[in-house]
Amino acid sequence: MRSAGFFLYLQLDGEGGARQDGREARLHCGDFTLCDGTRPYEVKFAGSGRMLALAIPTARFRRYIACPESLAAVPMRAADGVGGLLSSFLRSFWLQCRQSVDGAPASQIAVAILELLAAAYARIPRTNAERSSRGTAHRIRIINHIHAHLYDPDLTPMKIARACGITTRYLHYLFSEDDETVARYILKRRLEACSRALLSETQHGRTVTAIAFDHGFNSATHFGRVFRSCFGTTPREFRARSAFDRRLARNVDPVIVAATGY
Repeated sequence: MRSAGFFLYLQLDGEGGARQDGREARLHCGDFTLCDGTRPYEVKFAGSGRMLALAIPTARFRRYIACPESLAAVPMRAADGVGGLLSSFLRSFWLQCRQSVDGAPASQIAVAILELLAAAYARIPRTNAERSSRGTAHRIRIINHIHAHLYDPDLTPMKIARACGITTRYLHYLFSEDDETVARYILKRRLEACSRALLSETQHGRTVTAIAFDHGFNSATHFGRVFRSCFGTTPREFRARSAFDRRLARNVDPVIVAATGY
């Protein structure tokens, strides 16, 4: 997903999350996070659920937070201090006032939201101690390079560090904040890309091995093992189950679907 400005995503009900720059914010009801709309990010749901999305122009956001890029996918919990106060305010505003506020009151409310947002994230040590915009810029460059070369089977931390003009040690240091190694990050992204290909009807005629090799794996045995560890099933079973689910969905009674809320 890519657009201008920043976006605040607040989980209204159910569970969901957002991922950007290698970080992943898992959200429960009332939790929220930020995403930089100028760069790729992903928003997802665990089952049914709703999110409130607020667009924030970059220039205006920087008046309140100097380096909002460093906040991408950093979660704020509904039960945490100022973050909880902002969460409650946004949910109440959405339920009660979204269709009846305009003009000067709307502008004042926007200022209040931005001030609360800045106060909430200022309380998180990691954003205060973030290696300012330089560390964030390095991480963005690293993530972009990984995604651009994800299907290269020879993609290694050493090659990534060399391409980004940093040392391998510093590369690992930037990832250490999120308790995830560079190699593990690459593996997860490859597995996710393979799972999408296995679900795609346009890839139906291709073998599991061909899909795995296209996405940077060079051993079918290794791919099968790590895929099962991640998804709890083999790639072939994963693909067969999705095909069965699609056939079932085509034949299900729409009245039943409405009644069950799917």
